[in-house]
Amino acid sequence: MTPQEISDKLKTQFPDSILEIKIEGVVDPYIKVAPEYLKDISVYLRDNVDLQFDYLMCLSGMDYGKGTLGVVYNIFSMKKKHKVNLKIEVPKDKAEVPSVALVWQTANWHEREAYDLVGIKFLDHPDLRRIMMPDDWEGHPLQKDYKVPELYQGMKVPY
Repeated sequence: MTPQEISDKLKTQFPDSILEIKIEGVVDPYIKVAPEYLKDISVYLRDNVDLQFDYLMCLSGMDYGKGTLGVVYNIFSMKKKHKVNLKIEVPKDKAEVPSVALVWQTANWHEREAYDLVGIKFLDHPDLRRIMMPDDWEGHPLQKDYKVPELYQGMKVPY
């Protein structure tokens, strides 16, 4: 299926959840969805016989600046050989997104990484805790306004 056909199916099935579709003039076509519908859309994309998106290739946490964080989901169908990207945007002061770790197991560690480094909380994640930074580290290093501390546990932080 083409990205246009995939987005048409989603618009039909979830008319109130599709916020933006960008197919022309971009390297990777994407569909921006309302965060509250993400889990339902993900299950639909995985289970629909025409779509069969059975592989989450990557999940990336983003800081878009101006108080907005986001998540980009690169999904692929191993059986149908088509792909598309989903995008979610949330305000930085309420950075909560439904977890898709029970839809695609790959999301488990990817969501932990986005939580740890960008600060996005994945609701209903089976084990949401830091994965790269120490448990007592303060802040999220990939946020645009992050300030590297001078010291960590009495040791100079190199920079």
